[in-house]
Amino acid sequence: MARTDHRNPNVAGLRPRSRLVHGGVRRSSFDETCEALYQTSGFVYGSAEEAESAFVNDGSRHVYSRFRNPTTAMFEDRLCEYEGAAWAYATTSGMAAVHGALWSNLRTGDRIVAPRSLFISCYWVIKELSARFGVEAVFVDGTDLSQWEEALAKPTKVVFLETPSNPGLEVVDLRAVSALAHKAGAKVVVDNAFATPVLQRPFEMGADVVIYSATKHIDGQGRCLGGIILTNDKQYGSDVIHPYLRHTGPTISPFNAWLLLKGLETLELRVSAQSAAALTVAEFLEGHAKVERVLYPGLASHPQHDLVRSQMTGGGTMLSIFLKGGKEEAFRALNDLRMVMISNNLGDSKSLITHPDTTTHSKLTVEEKAAANIRPNLLRLSVGLEDAQDIVEDLDRALASL
Repeated sequence: MARTDHRNPNVAGLRPRSRLVHGGVRRSSFDETCEALYQTSGFVYGSAEEAESAFVNDGSRHVYSRFRNPTTAMFEDRLCEYEGAAWAYATTSGMAAVHGALWSNLRTGDRIVAPRSLFISCYWVIKELSARFGVEAVFVDGTDLSQWEEALAKPTKVVFLETPSNPGLEVVDLRAVSALAHKAGAKVVVDNAFATPVLQRPFEMGADVVIYSATKHIDGQGRCLGGIILTNDKQYGSDVIHPYLRHTGPTISPFNAWLLLKGLETLELRVSAQSAAALTVAEFLEGHAKVERVLYPGLASHPQHDLVRSQMTGGGTMLSIFLKGGKEEAFRALNDLRMVMISNNLGDSKSLITHPDTTTHSKLTVEEKAAANIRPNLLRLSVGLEDAQDIVEDLDRALASL
């Protein structure tokens, strides 16, 4: 007998990992097991009256894939189920999500506060666009609460932060900063890409908006670009963020949304395994004769390890490695790797490493690099799904050449 309700059964009682498999599913009349890919730009109507009704009641049905698409909606709904969000919008990339989350809310005369330690594109979007459009941008040391207190003593529209940061792995006290921001009238926007929703739940610590470069751990297999904005305030999402995104058009393709939807099914398994391997690698590097310092949130030596333990459930997949030496030694180590690949991406199933000073953060000034602790001897390592011992042996072999 044919099903009459093609929506997936209610997932409200399921545990988080199960929601990553079953959340948000919309089955067609064919009752497929794998979520359908609706690779279409538009939709048809049975009559002119039906088309009129669809636009009057915007959101009641799909009218154009720049606005909504069934596959994209499954991805959005599934991550909402897992994250505990009320509303979501998927975008073409992580930076499209950053831009949409910030500039849908900011106007000339407003004020935004952010830490100095940011991914360079996030830093650019705040610093350069604020200057162009008459928004005051204030940068602080994200680990220093007194600087947050001083900056947020004035009315503020938005607080934006990454925690842990890229690539410095600085950790911001989400509860304390959110409380200060809300007193200043600000919305708190958290880039949670490094921690992932598996290891950190920003909404539970006061965040208003959470964003991801879904290109990273959510896909996790180097296949596609994507981003997503989530908020726990449905009206704010619908009335503030959605109109901006709808009319500016940073809409994800249905195919990429489908890949990311399938990526969510294994997100917990991958991040848990990668984090365990990252800790093994970090412990090995911490005692290595060729390494000056290792920054990893899961190590007791991390300067904010106690804060990490209070707001994260694991150390994550990312390491910052400071070698003894400078650019020459860093390049020599990179060039002697056999399995770990040189790439500026991260969160992949394959271990990836880069030299931020000459790649991801190369456009910063000398002063800006110093403020963000971007040094010539810094390597950023994204630990993949290989055997941890193989990663250790590859790094040890490369470091032996120094």
